[in-house]
Amino acid sequence: MTTAFLFPGQGSQFVGMGKTAYDQFSEARTIFEQADAALGFSLSNICFEGPEDQLKLTYYTQPAILTTSIALLQLVQSRGIVCSLAAGHSLGEYSALVAAGALSFADAVRLVHARGRFMDEAVPAGQGAMSAVMGMERSELANVCAEASIGSEAVELANINCPSQIVISGTAAAVERAGKLAGERGARRVIPLVVSGPFHSSLMRPAADRLAQTLQNVAVADAKFPVVANVSAQPIRQAEAIKRFLVEQVYSSVLWEDSIRTMLAQGVNRFVEIGPGTVLAGLVKKIDRSVQVISIQEPNDIEKL
Repeated sequence: MTTAFLFPGQGSQFVGMGKTAYDQFSEARTIFEQADAALGFSLSNICFEGPEDQLKLTYYTQPAILTTSIALLQLVQSRGIVCSLAAGHSLGEYSALVAAGALSFADAVRLVHARGRFMDEAVPAGQGAMSAVMGMERSELANVCAEASIGSEAVELANINCPSQIVISGTAAAVERAGKLAGERGARRVIPLVVSGPFHSSLMRPAADRLAQTLQNVAVADAKFPVVANVSAQPIRQAEAIKRFLVEQVYSSVLWEDSIRTMLAQGVNRFVEIGPGTVLAGLVKKIDRSVQVISIQEPNDIEKL
């Protein structure tokens, strides 16, 4: 059996995530303690107690999901479960890189805290938006976005999640225009998302520039196993490529469907989603119903492996 590890991104968080692992397993507790020490505040308290409004702030959400995912990864690895490939959705790519030994956990948790702040500050509140579009082909939706973009008001494909679900991102006015056009041209549903910014669009370039500067002071090693990059949907291992793609990822589309198809083509027949939520498992099943998918979001889920 060829196994790939998958790691979730923003939207999968919930108050209380990781608490059972923290209470019952010393290796998970150590990860939360390392996060608190690296950040200089109690991230674990935000994960376990909230309040939800605080946990949803992107500069807390990102390190919180990373920490919970890596805490659960310790439990998976303690059972001797290994993977041939890994990938993460947006923020989850950092978790995958920690799993592959390309980033230390302490560096990664500081990095995504900064990444979240850069993304939050890139566009003034209320000026950006994102919507999920259901039931429209990628090329057709790209044409809709091009038509809805006027001057500096741009809307682009952000997350290409699975055949029936693509997220668009851009200025609030352009996203609204694209949503209406998509509906008129046959999209099944258009769902505005509650987000703090137009992630994975060109409006995030200022955040990418700041992240690039921060990355200059972070040690990145070659990965011990391939990580499929969001930007290219291809496996990468070299440190320089990892750094470059982490910067590009901030303002580029997340090619999630393509990434899963790449792993399937390489013989993966079991996906293990490690972290809060089960969103990625659902997306994988929409791409290929025949493959085995297991979500590990609580310690007792490991019994499924």
